[in-house]
Amino acid sequence: MRDSRPKRRVAALGSAGALVTAALIAGAVAAPTASATAETHHGKDREAKGVAVAAARAAKTGIDWQDCPADWNLPQPIQCGWVSVPLDYARPNGKQIKLAVDRVASTGTPAERQGALLYNPGGPGGSGLRFPARVTSKNPVWANTAKAYDFVGFDPRGVGRSAPISCADPQEFVKAPKADPVPRTEADKRAQRKLAREYAEGCLERSGTMLPHMTTPNTARDLDVIRAALGEKKLNYLGVSYGTYLGAVYATLFPDHVRRMVVDSVVNPSRQKIWYQANLDQDVAFETRWQDWQDWVARNDAAYHLGTTRAAVQEQWLKLRAAAAKEPFGGVVGPAELIGFFQSAPYYDSAWAPVAEVFSQAAAGNTQALVDAAAPDLTDTAGNAASENGNAVYTAVECADAKWPTDWRTWDRDTTRLHRDHPFLTWSNTWMNLPCATWPTAQRTPVDVRTGKGLPPVLIVQSERDAATPYGGAVELHKRLKGSRLITERDAGSHGVTGLVNPCVNDRVDTYLLTGKLDRSDVTCAPHATPKP
Repeated sequence: MRDSRPKRRVAALGSAGALVTAALIAGAVAAPTASATAETHHGKDREAKGVAVAAARAAKTGIDWQDCPADWNLPQPIQCGWVSVPLDYARPNGKQIKLAVDRVASTGTPAERQGALLYNPGGPGGSGLRFPARVTSKNPVWANTAKAYDFVGFDPRGVGRSAPISCADPQEFVKAPKADPVPRTEADKRAQRKLAREYAEGCLERSGTMLPHMTTPNTARDLDVIRAALGEKKLNYLGVSYGTYLGAVYATLFPDHVRRMVVDSVVNPSRQKIWYQANLDQDVAFETRWQDWQDWVARNDAAYHLGTTRAAVQEQWLKLRAAAAKEPFGGVVGPAELIGFFQSAPYYDSAWAPVAEVFSQAAAGNTQALVDAAAPDLTDTAGNAASENGNAVYTAVECADAKWPTDWRTWDRDTTRLHRDHPFLTWSNTWMNLPCATWPTAQRTPVDVRTGKGLPPVLIVQSERDAATPYGGAVELHKRLKGSRLITERDAGSHGVTGLVNPCVNDRVDTYLLTGKLDRSDVTCAPHATPKP
C-alpha cells in the first residue's frame, strides 16, 4: 500500500491514479531460483535455515552507526548504518545486498528503555528512514513511546538506498500528460495493455537479478536479520498500510520472535485477496471515501463555492475532468494527473482542505495552483527517481507475491463491471497493476497468515471508512491472529490512524507499547477531529 504523496501518487496496495508508463537495478536476468519458485517444503526449509544463518551473522557483526550522509537529509542526532542480507535466502552465503537503516536513541532513562521499535510505512515501496524524525521533531503523539524505544527506520530491499530497483527512466516515467485512464475505445485499451507489457519488460531489463527475490516473505526475513543486527532478541514493530501485511507475514514466519506488534490500516491477508482482489476491493472503498469528501466540500460551500450537495460537487469534478481531457491544463495536467492529485483527499483527511482549495480555484477558472500541484517537476530529478523507484518496488512485490490473472478478458470484465458504480479510481488502478498479467519472473503462492506458537497478542488499529485498506482487512487479520485486539475508529476514513491526534487511540497504543497490556475486548473510538476549511 503505498502512501499517497502530492504530485505523483505512491499508492497503497495498488491503489490509485498514476498510470503505468513505468519501470527496476540493472543486472543479468537470473533463472528462477528455489526461493523464487518454491512453495515446496524443501524450498521453505532452505529459506528458514538461510535466514537463521544470516541473522546469526548479523548479530555477530552488529551495525556500525555513524552520522548520516548529508544527502540523506536526516536531522541529527539520527544515526545511519547498513545491514547485509542475502539476496536469496535459499543461498545465504551467496550474493549479499545492503539495507539502509537509521535510528534515534530513546529519550527516557536507561531504566525506561525497552529496546528498538522498527517501522514500515507501507507501499510496497515506502521508505521508513523518516521514522526517527518523529522523535527529533518532538511529535507529541509519539513522546511517551519515544522514552522507551529507539526509533528505527529502514529502506526495504529494492527501495531508496537499499539496492534500489528501477523499471523505467525516471524522467520518462513522470512525463505528462498520460493517456486518460478511462478508455473510450478498444484501441485505448490496447494502447494501455502495450504500456503495461513494456513496463514489465523494463523491470526485467533494468532489475532482472532482483525481481525473483522482491517478495514480502523476503522482506520479512530481512526484518528478522535487522532485528538480530540491532542486538534485539525479539521484534517490536509498527506497520502501516502495506506494513501491516509485512508484519502479518513476519508474525507467521517468526511468531516467537515478536515482542510487541502494532498494525495500522490493514491489508486483507487472505490468500484469496493478495493482490488482485484486494485492488478491486480498494476501487470500491475509494469511491465511498471520495463521496465522504464531496459531502464535506458541499457542507463547506461557503468556503469553496463548489455546490451544496454531493451531486453538485461531482458535477464540478466531471466538468473539470472533461476540460482536462479536451485540453490538458498547462499542457501537462490531463485526467490521469488530476486523479493523481485528487486521490490524496480520499487517502488522508489532512488533504481535504488543500485539495478542495485547489479545486475551488480551478472551477473558478484559475488553474495555476492545480498545474503547480499536479504536474511533474522535471527539474526535481531526485524526487522523480524516488517516484519511479517507489512504483517499481510496488509493482515488483505485488506481482511476485501472488498469482495474477493472465487473461485480459478477466481484467476487462472485472474493471468494466466495477467502473459503472465506482468510476473514480477503477480504470487507473487496473492499468497500474496490469504489468502483473505479463510478469516475467515466477509468481508465488501467498503466505497463509495465521497465529503460530509463541506469538503474543497483536494490536490492530483501523478506521471504518479507509479507502486504501478497506475495513474488512482488519477484521480478517483479527480473526487470524489469536488474542489480537481491534481498535476501530468509527465514522472516520483517514489512512494511517496511529499518527493522528485521537486520545482514545493514542493512549491505547502507548499503553500496549509501554506495558504490553490490551483492553479485555475490542474497542470502538469516536472519530478524530474533522478537518476545517
